[in-house]
Amino acid sequence: MRDIRVATAQFENRDNDKAYNLSRIRELTRRAVEQGAEIVSFHEVCIPAFTWTQRLSKEEFLAVAEAVPDGPSTRELIRIAREFSVVVMGGLLELDGNRAYNCYVTVGPDGYITKYRKLHAFVNPHETPDDRYNVIELAGCKVGFLICYDNNLPENVRITTLMGAEIIFMPHVTCCLPSVMPGRGVVDRKLWENRHRDPVSLRQEFLGPKGRGWLMRWLPARAWENGIYAVFSNPIGWDYDTVKPGLAMILDPFGEVLVESHALEDDVVVGLLTAEKLDQSSGRRYLRARRPDLYGKLVEPPPAGRCTWRSSHARCSATGWRCFPTRLQRAAGAICSNWRRSRAAAIGRAFCSSFTRRGSSGSCPITIRTWHSVKPCWRSETGWTSCPSQSSGDGTCRLARRCTRSTFRGIGCKAK
Repeated sequence: MRDIRVATAQFENRDNDKAYNLSRIRELTRRAVEQGAEIVSFHEVCIPAFTWTQRLSKEEFLAVAEAVPDGPSTRELIRIAREFSVVVMGGLLELDGNRAYNCYVTVGPDGYITKYRKLHAFVNPHETPDDRYNVIELAGCKVGFLICYDNNLPENVRITTLMGAEIIFMPHVTCCLPSVMPGRGVVDRKLWENRHRDPVSLRQEFLGPKGRGWLMRWLPARAWENGIYAVFSNPIGWDYDTVKPGLAMILDPFGEVLVESHALEDDVVVGLLTAEKLDQSSGRRYLRARRPDLYGKLVEPPPAGRCTWRSSHARCSATGWRCFPTRLQRAAGAICSNWRRSRAAAIGRAFCSSFTRRGSSGSCPITIRTWHSVKPCWRSETGWTSCPSQSSGDGTCRLARRCTRSTFRGIGCKAK
């Protein structure tokens, strides 16, 4: 590795507005180059935006995707890279046959360089997960890529490091999401809209356990335990149904924050990544101290009845477990007899539309998350609503009529 200046950006993307988002990428690239950046990185699926695609049918989802490297968005990224003589990295949905991948593209002044596809895909059931890592030589450095949830599994970062990565780019769309964890949850949109008059209240939310506080639980560990530079990017502002906090940052191989943005707006930060920290880091010693002969358990398949992340909405086994976008859930005595997906923009997530009884095991939680819906719940022909939070002990649910703003458990339904 050589010393290199790298930029990471944050901006408020617009849903399904590739032209606008590419214009923000161009402007922030210009600002990064003025600060000496040689590589400029942007967040996950930043070109079409990502969160809004959770509600799309397969046909709609594929319509948003485009070819890589021959599609119009990749060509525009190349034009930006050529204009400013810099390497640019950005996210989009890649169309490959009848499949769509969450793809991160790297281009330079001379054209297309490489792409990486997300391994753990779950936002839309028609998003295809990939099955390979990617580490390349770029500008005199060994560079790897992991998208959002890929970084939450330590194995992915470790393997990418073992493949030679010195810098790992980690584009995200995360933070300030519904969660059962203490202190976490969504940020009121009014705080974002009022940020110029009252920046303190919004900054407190962004820096607390909903945002930066959560990142600091695990992100520095990925850099420290592997002895790599971690380049984190993330959107800021309103993102379909939640506020995102930005917090673009670069962490060094000691797990320390090298540079970060606290701006409550579109921003880009540039850090000088130096070679000597790699060999000085604890993580590099840990790599040499590994005992692979002891790690066979890591590559065993999950036990029967446990989810794999092949698909967040796929049936995992005959025992009735299912994968959920954020966690495994199980309801004693109830299984899902009709797993559906709401087409209402207010919901956009998969849910159980009817229940049947089956002893003491099964899938489908009695309480289903509606993900911050403030509109009326969609109601299936079976008579169940999408958010049966009012449940009785026998596994049945009372009819609910309308979802209020989400609590940290994700719902607040009023029973008829």
